[in-house]
Amino acid sequence: MLKTVDAFDRIGEENAFAVLARATKLAGEGRDIVNLGIGQPDFPTPEHVVEAAVKALRDGHHGYTPSTGILPLREAVARDLHRRFGVEVDPDLVMIVPGGKVTMYAAIRLFGEPGVDILYPDPGFPIYRSMIEHTGANPIPVPIREENGFAFSADETLALITPKTRLLIINSPANPTGGVTPADEIEKLVKGLAAFPDVAILSDEIYDQLIFDGLEHRTLLAYPEIRDRLIVLNGWSKTYAMTGWRLGWSVWPKALYDDVRKLAVNAWSCVNASAQYAGIAALDGPQDAVAHMRAEFDKRRKLVTEGLNALPGVSAATPKGAFYAFPNVKETGWKAKALASALLEEAGVAIIGGPDFGILGEGYVRLSYANSAENIERALQRMKRFLEERKPAA
Repeated sequence: MLKTVDAFDRIGEENAFAVLARATKLAGEGRDIVNLGIGQPDFPTPEHVVEAAVKALRDGHHGYTPSTGILPLREAVARDLHRRFGVEVDPDLVMIVPGGKVTMYAAIRLFGEPGVDILYPDPGFPIYRSMIEHTGANPIPVPIREENGFAFSADETLALITPKTRLLIINSPANPTGGVTPADEIEKLVKGLAAFPDVAILSDEIYDQLIFDGLEHRTLLAYPEIRDRLIVLNGWSKTYAMTGWRLGWSVWPKALYDDVRKLAVNAWSCVNASAQYAGIAALDGPQDAVAHMRAEFDKRRKLVTEGLNALPGVSAATPKGAFYAFPNVKETGWKAKALASALLEEAGVAIIGGPDFGILGEGYVRLSYANSAENIERALQRMKRFLEERKPAA
């Protein structure tokens, strides 16, 4: 028998892809499936972005690029951050990576080892915990509570930090809950972190342009007192409907940047050239498509929240950001994963059970409203019929 290292016995998965595979298989068998499972915009990548990639290929950009990303793209990221938030970022601290998960992997790989603690949001993106366990570090959940508007509590987060804590992961706007942490809570967290100068921070801000109700995103790059230990994760996939392009960016402290460059050299070499030129066009070009997508997501957000609250046994807080709803299904009598599975197999609606996002996800399910209003309405009708007619197994 082949024997792999123990670390691979601890690695997890992102169940949204398993649900997508099952939904695709059922659809291939002739079933009518409405997929509200995967977090992928249903809009095309903006045409000027596609054309920039085509031009790059025609101009001969076919070879390797620097492992940190081409300088014009790193400069474009710095310009975008200054334009939107007024923060100054050195392009030489920007890392271009093949998707957001790579920044998670790199940050957790740098700090995770047996005997140390890494704090992460729960419910939260499942790869956080998966990678923490892969390194042998102790995963310490930071509770993300419905009664707190699905925002993290600075006091509760700070209380979890111990001398063993190496890294704190935060995420706002949040997947899977759609929560947005208010600016005063973020400021309280930053102020409290002064007592823990040896704790690094990974701020996952991938949904920073998908915020509603007049709220504004507060980037942690706005706090110079933590910049020497702050890693910011972002990218193009959600904002510009570029999930398949595998293009992300991150900002690193100067002390860590060369370590990540070396990791890139060993692991992924570089990001493909044409995608990087597309990234420049996305950041520097017209933002009309972003505004259009955000407006459409806002309409769907209201539609899905109203529809969920009309379902028997379901209550749904209005999400403030991203494109997910995280309704409470405890009163239906169903366990969350069993409900998600039955809805897919019997009603043709793909959603994700809350426990796939953490131990505090029981009693909730995640729906992505990155789908058409027509499909959302069809899914809600099917869910209503299912919950009225189908009782949970004893």
